[in-house]
Amino acid sequence: MKLIKKTILGAFILGLSATVALAEYPERPISMVIPYGAGGATDISARSIAAPLGEAVGKPLIMANITGAGGATGSVTIQNAKPDGYKMLFARVGSHSVNPAMKATLPYTLDDFRFVTVYEINPVACAVTPASGIKSMSDLVAKAKEGGLSYSSSGVGSLLQLAAVMVLDEFGVEDPLNTVTHIPQKGGGAAATAVLNGTVNFLCTNSSAIAGFVANGQLVPLLVTTAQPVVGFDAPTSVDLGKPALQQLVGWTGIAGPDDLPDDVAKKWGTWMQAATSNAKFREIMESRGSVIELMNPIDANAFILQQYTTFRALVDKLGMRIEG
Repeated sequence: MKLIKKTILGAFILGLSATVALAEYPERPISMVIPYGAGGATDISARSIAAPLGEAVGKPLIMANITGAGGATGSVTIQNAKPDGYKMLFARVGSHSVNPAMKATLPYTLDDFRFVTVYEINPVACAVTPASGIKSMSDLVAKAKEGGLSYSSSGVGSLLQLAAVMVLDEFGVEDPLNTVTHIPQKGGGAAATAVLNGTVNFLCTNSSAIAGFVANGQLVPLLVTTAQPVVGFDAPTSVDLGKPALQQLVGWTGIAGPDDLPDDVAKKWGTWMQAATSNAKFREIMESRGSVIELMNPIDANAFILQQYTTFRALVDKLGMRIEG
């Protein structure tokens, strides 16, 4: 009888301790995984929001770039993390929309994560150098149909590859996978550099990643994939050019944990992100790079991510881009 009483008492104390621990979350610093390298759109977004987010959290945020496999390596660390909220992911369009659509052997699915929010939308911009002689999308498409056109990306199966192919396909370039030469690079920064040094003719990438080059005249934008103009980008929108379907082609950044992240923890992240994205300095930095700050609740975020996946998967299947190995 004493043993039973001790067991019951112990279980009660353990349950009480767990409740108290959860109520006090976070008690220690939180590790934030950035699944892409320094200088890319994800890294820029993560490090820009780090200060206001850390202030809202009330504990230090330990930022770590865990790169590889188009964002999959860093994502797997969160898939396998303890669901206590002490290790979270800056989820990205490449890691959680493009990868699932492109790669048959990806070691995770969207269901392996709990998305607490999407907070940033990055329009995609296609750009060339002033020296290229290409001044419009009409020029780019004409050159593509003639042959000899090339583009860079952050890797095979990346958003940048998918973006270029989707744009060319939408503008009527037949078999864009073979008509235009893809020259993958090691990251988004390297992809932009390849255009700047003349290795390739163009790239289609997140506006935030090339805003600085556009501002100083090193790159000329030909198109932004939005209905409305993007600040700092003197280029027609996809709607202006009669290609409204390209509005689906945007980058995004969100926060995710393992799929069994507790409700209480997820709710706290919603509160923290509301405060962080309201920070005037953060908004100024990101909007100056062409980003749109739009805080989504978990339901809207999941619906948005699923819609993107569905759109990209349809294109991948249409053009035979699925990577099976």
